Amino acid sequence: MIAQTIQLALAPVFVLVAIGNIMNILSSRLGRVVDRSRVLQQRHRETEGAEHDAVVREIRMTDNRIKLIGRALLLLVLSGLAIGLTVALLFLEEFAATSLQPFAAGVFIVAIALLMAALLLFLRETREATEALRIPRDFLELDRKL
Repeated sequence: MIAQTIQLALAPVFVLVAIGNIMNILSSRLGRVVDRSRVLQQRHRETEGAEHDAVVREIRMTDNRIKLIGRALLLLVLSGLAIGLTVALLFLEEFAATSLQPFAAGVFIVAIALLMAALLLFLRETREATEALRIPRDFLELDRKL
């Protein structure tokens, strides 16, 4: 019976590995965004006028990206904890000879919902990053034929 429980616990463990990989990606992005925010904060002190306004806009976008990544990481951690609880419930059910499958299923559904919410925040953050990287129209010189 323990072999069957181990087989049953494999699917949640694979989800846990995926969560870890996504957390690694988000942590890397967070590091880059924080580095960019430090550069922008320095430029904030050194700029005036339209250039200063552009820096402030980018600082605001960077701040929002940091918040989105932080929330996504929180949701991923909670999802990982729920996955761990799911596995623990499956093993506890085996050793306690009691029916915990409805609870394990509920916790697993919560874990997947948290993962999906984190992925939606990740999507929003990447959209913000894309918006921040847009090249201003005046640099494109769209009125010129090249």
